[in-house]
Amino acid sequence: MDKVFFEQLGLPEAKYSLDVGSGSRVEETGKILMRIEKVLLKENPDIVLVEGDTNTVLAGALAASKLHIRVGHIEAGLRSYDERMPEEINRILTDYISDYLFDPTEKAKETL
Repeated sequence: MDKVFFEQLGLPEAKYSLDVGSGSRVEETGKILMRIEKVLLKENPDIVLVEGDTNTVLAGALAASKLHIRVGHIEAGLRSYDERMPEEINRILTDYISDYLFDPTEKAKETL
């Protein structure tokens, strides 16, 4: 699906594709975690910025944190307060392990 966005917006091809596909939430997160670690080791960034609340966001933040790379979470502090939602777990955990929290609203700032 992301290919459509790249084409419609006239963006260059992504440098990396994790090519995870569909699976259970745990399976997807695990695959992303393993694949993104290889990218981070190759690129050796000073900081990793993650945005949102997807499995990719959590896996990216976790991989970076384990590799002692600073993490910045864009959209930090947003909450639904429904822990049955997988996105809510991703939000909470990503905020917790991030070094920099970029909150988009006053309410998100209060939450943090």
